[in-house]
Amino acid sequence: MDQPPVKLYALSTCGHCKHTKQLLDECNVVYDCIDVDKCDAEERQAVLDEVRAVNPNCSFPTIVIGDKVIVGYKEAEIKEALGL
Repeated sequence: MDQPPVKLYALSTCGHCKHTKQLLDECNVVYDCIDVDKCDAEERQAVLDEVRAVNPNCSFPTIVIGDKVIVGYKEAEIKEALGL
C-alpha cells in the first residue's frame, strides 16, 4: 500500500512532538520532519508561514498526512490517516 506523504512540524523540546516521532518511527512511516526551533531566522519564518496555512493556531506538533491535518499527538487519528 502506498503511504501518503507525511510532513511533521515539531519543536525539538516538545514532549508531544517526541511521542509523535516515536509513533511514526515504530510504524515504519517515511516522513519529513522539521524541528522549527532549530531553523535559522529566515527559514523559521517561512516554515511558520507553512504551519499557519494548515494550522492557524501554529501549535505543535502539526502533522500533514496527505491532505489531512492533525494537530497534537493523537495516536488513533494518526494511525487512521496512515491506514494502519
